Amino acid sequence: MIYDEVNETITSRRLVLRRFLPSDSSEVARLCNNYNLYRNTMYLPYPYSTQDALTWIESHSLNFREDKLYEFAIIDKNTGILYGAIALSNNQPNRHGEIAYWVGEEYWGKGYATEAAETMLKYAFAEKNYHKVFARHFGSNPSSGRVLKKIGMEKEGVLKEHIVKDDRYEDLVYYGVMNPGSLMG
Repeated sequence: MIYDEVNETITSRRLVLRRFLPSDSSEVARLCNNYNLYRNTMYLPYPYSTQDALTWIESHSLNFREDKLYEFAIIDKNTGILYGAIALSNNQPNRHGEIAYWVGEEYWGKGYATEAAETMLKYAFAEKNYHKVFARHFGSNPSSGRVLKKIGMEKEGVLKEHIVKDDRYEDLVYYGVMNPGSLMG
């Protein structure tokens, strides 16, 4: 992982995580206007419009500036193709945050979510000095759980029928990992 503070980018083997641009809005809308993606996410609306994408992208600067939430586009390092998004929340008093991500369906199964999540985890520990990072997924989406296991997270628990999605109750599965180099201080 290489973090460029000036350009606000994080680079991994195949990916660049960078801030979203308004010009990304049409591609974000195309990727997010997908029922299969919607049903696996907590907050995406469906249908999803370009205006939804613009409104979402416009919220990022304030969140970043106030150190609340770091939201990045997942971009192919060589082609510039936008695959999805990854975010890291910042709970400063507890020195922890949540990783959340989505990848467009046409890019599923290619390891982009795993690589982006692993990169964001390194950023949280090395650059932000978090003590812990956690993530959660719907019980009906075990693929996301596999991503979290691959990056070293352990399943911490399940909140049974905790979320209503499309008039159905969904279990919320929690994963977490501690920073091996974290010290109180």
